[in-house]
Amino acid sequence: MDATSAETPQSPFAQLLENCRREYQQVQTELKEIDLLIKQTAAEVERLVQRNAQATTRLRQIEAAFDTVPREDIREAYTTVREIQQRLFTMRGQLEKLQSDQKNLSRYAQLLRQVLEVGQSPPDLPEAAMEGLAETEAIPPIVRVIEAQERERRHLARRIHDGPAQSLTNLILQAEICERLFEVDPEKARAELANLKSAVVKTFKEVKDFISTLRPMMLDDLGLIPTLRRYVEDFKERNEIDVTLNITGREHRFATYKEVTIFRVVQELMNNARDFSQATAIQIGLDIDDRRARVVVEDNGRGFEPAELSAGPLVEQMGLDTMRERIEMLQGRIQIDTQPGKGMRVTIEVPLP
Repeated sequence: MDATSAETPQSPFAQLLENCRREYQQVQTELKEIDLLIKQTAAEVERLVQRNAQATTRLRQIEAAFDTVPREDIREAYTTVREIQQRLFTMRGQLEKLQSDQKNLSRYAQLLRQVLEVGQSPPDLPEAAMEGLAETEAIPPIVRVIEAQERERRHLARRIHDGPAQSLTNLILQAEICERLFEVDPEKARAELANLKSAVVKTFKEVKDFISTLRPMMLDDLGLIPTLRRYVEDFKERNEIDVTLNITGREHRFATYKEVTIFRVVQELMNNARDFSQATAIQIGLDIDDRRARVVVEDNGRGFEPAELSAGPLVEQMGLDTMRERIEMLQGRIQIDTQPGKGMRVTIEVPLP
């Protein structure tokens, strides 16, 4: 018998520790990269703060001698201040996002380190009990939950930064422009103020939509089906995409955590159909009986190569790993069928014992 055939396969527990060790090393590398980016971004923010102070001082000097300064110089001064401040707000937002990513990754690294410490120094249990623990794979679901949570947090951080945070930054800039214009051109200031009011209303609606996306209150009170119906109507109104929802079987409440999981997955698939597939129509089928809930989400978008959805950046951007983790932790299954030019069809089944 050769050496290769004599090797003993790793136990599930040993495989888990090895995966955690590799993941921990990768996270440490990412933390070093983020730390470098934070230092570079912080230096750029400091530089912009100094430039903003200089440009603001120059603007005040011009305002003090407004009647004698050429209009071109006035326009250039206002433009310079606006551009510097816009760049400053953008860089501050980027710095906050990097700091948030650093915090989340540090927490993730700490949890991985704890798993490794427990694995290297297991509690004083009989050998048979340790074998039983490995066979039941009690620890892998914990790690999977941690990974799914961190992916979700990174996804939310990106959405907050690109959505409400950016909108609020623009509102601050518009308010400062209005403040300066009132002393120079009241009529133009009133027009800018009207634009600012419209932007505030739009941003307020975006924040409300974002909060509703995070956790619709209807989901706890009325359950999955009424919440899904309401969300589909709101989605159609906001995005002008034709969405049809067909519900069959027996409408009844089941475990809250399962209702939440199904709602989150359908929600993410609809967003993917809009953002990545560029779909103009989405069909959702939900069938519930006493044994299982079955969901089918199909769009008419551009479709993808199957290999694109098995690995690579698109998988994380679309949240497919997180979906799969959630469904599998409920002992369910998810199937994705797609081809370029033929849209995408996702089938989900969750048992309801």
